[in-house]
This record gives sequence, structure tokens and C-alpha cells, in this order.
Amino acid sequence: MAPPLSRWHRLRTATRWPLGVALTSWRYLWRTTPVHRSETQGRLAEDGPPELPDGVPRDDVQHPPAGAGPLFHRIYRGRIREARLGAEELIATVAADPDRVAPTELATFKKVTGERGRMTVGDEFVVRMPGPWDGPIRVIHRTPTSFRFVTLEGHLESGQIQWAARDGELLEFSIESWARSGDRLSNVFFDHLPMSKEVQLHMWTSVIQRVAELTGGRLTGGIEIRTRRVDVEET
Repeated sequence: MAPPLSRWHRLRTATRWPLGVALTSWRYLWRTTPVHRSETQGRLAEDGPPELPDGVPRDDVQHPPAGAGPLFHRIYRGRIREARLGAEELIATVAADPDRVAPTELATFKKVTGERGRMTVGDEFVVRMPGPWDGPIRVIHRTPTSFRFVTLEGHLESGQIQWAARDGELLEFSIESWARSGDRLSNVFFDHLPMSKEVQLHMWTSVIQRVAELTGGRLTGGIEIRTRRVDVEET
């Protein structure tokens, strides 16, 4: 089990977000990949996280009802032309070491439970970020073309996130999340300070760009980001 993060660590992590803002602003100046964004109103019945699979450990899981602020259901998607890896090989490579595609100046995945070089249900990581998203996660679902994490106690978000790939005319890679802020402090930084959202957006779009590089292909049509917001009164 990943060690819990203290309240002091949570506060210290949240106050590191200006560094992430600075990095994001700098990289935005040089961004050449188009990003297509939309945000619409969602409903909990359609946009809530999946049920936890049977048989996965449930200790220390941090569910969205325990969080604060609105729930955001987001999909980040990129389509890759001329990829030299298929969906299964891509996911196997990334699952073996998520830092292969993580922008390590913004985030690193530190594995604390499980065998190095592979990913199975029950494995745990701590993701270190210079913003209010640092914290422990556990693998709760694994298929040849996807893996899904749930946040654990002490994380600055409450919810789930899935990385997946799909073969087709173009290779498609997506990151889908269902999450609320972990507490009121995190919600202040995330929902009320717009640039803190940009740090997270930059994180996941950077992952998609690095995935394209890893496959030896190139993104086609930019990166699509679709957000559905479920207000707190609906949760």
C-alpha cells in the first residue's frame, strides 16, 4: 500500500503549482500541435466513473463522493499516422514504465508496489507533480490495450483515469478521467484558478505527444479534449 500523504504534504504540493504554471506558459509559447477543446454540462448517470471491478483491493480508495467541487469527465484523444507499434505493443511498453511518455519536468510515476517492468491489477504508484494533483494511485483494471487507475487516500483528486489504445486506419490513443478535487483546498486551486487547469491539460497532452513519438508516427488532426462537467448539486 502506498504511504498516505500528510495534510502538510498536500498543502505543500498545492503551493508548488506556480512552477507548473511557469513551465506550462513557456511550453505554450512553442506549442505547434493544435488542441481542440470543448466543455459541456454533464450528468452523473452518464459521466460518473465506472464501478470498481470485482476482486480489486478497495482499502484506501478515494471515491468522488468524498471529494469537493464539480466532477469532470474528460477525454484526451490523439490519432497517430504511420505508427510502427500496434495498440497492444504500445500499451505493454507504456505500462512497463509510464515515465517513457510522462513529461518528467511536470510529473514522474514512482512505483511503490508491484514488479518493475510490468503492470498488473493491485500495483501502486505515486505520481509526483508540481501542482495540486500529486498522490497515490492503484491499478484496478488491465487489458491488452488499456489500464485504469483509481486514486487513493491522500491524493489531491478523487476518481479514476484510464489510458487506452485502439487499432484502426489510424492508431488512436486516449486518456479518460472521471474525477473531483480531493478536498476544498484542491478545488480552490483547480476550479477557481484557470492556469492550474492548464498545468493538468499540458500534462496529458504532453503524454499524447510523447506516445506518438514512441510509436514512430505523427499526430494527425491535433489533440481532442472533451470535458463534461457535473456540478456539485448533481453529485
